[in-house]
Amino acid sequence: MSREFPDWINPWTAAQGRREFRGTMPLSRMPRLVAVLEDGNGEAEFRLAASVDMDGRPQLDLWVRAGLMLMCQASLAPYVETVERRTSLTVIEDEAETALLPEHADPVIVDEGRVALATLVEDELLLGLPAVPRNPEVAKVEYSSGDEPAPDPESETRNPFAALGDLVGKQR
Repeated sequence: MSREFPDWINPWTAAQGRREFRGTMPLSRMPRLVAVLEDGNGEAEFRLAASVDMDGRPQLDLWVRAGLMLMCQASLAPYVETVERRTSLTVIEDEAETALLPEHADPVIVDEGRVALATLVEDELLLGLPAVPRNPEVAKVEYSSGDEPAPDPESETRNPFAALGDLVGKQR
């Protein structure tokens, strides 16, 4: 783990000084993320650059990357999903300020005038997880309930609405 960053930053001070923080942090520092992983070992790499937006609010530009061990829902075997995300966050002090932000702005609310870098990194990695984890190296899987034989991929498939067309034709 490289430590070129504090645990907490004051976004106003960091933005005024145009500070940049970078490093790696263990996934074990991110409990919400570890709860959905098959293995919580490993590290996340990140870079955060603070600046001031056109309205004078602190802006945090964040890039994160990590290899996350997930369970493939097709093969039921673990695999590594590489998640890489970039985002730009506008710092606000309370939820009421979100109404004042431009529509495209992603807000982050400070906690007692500061933000935790690990929480920002964890949030982005959680947002980057696939809805249904599937290893791209797994060949296409045919699913069956076991009651019927699996369809032969070589056979011609019939349009499921063809029967409806037959019924409409009979009624006329």
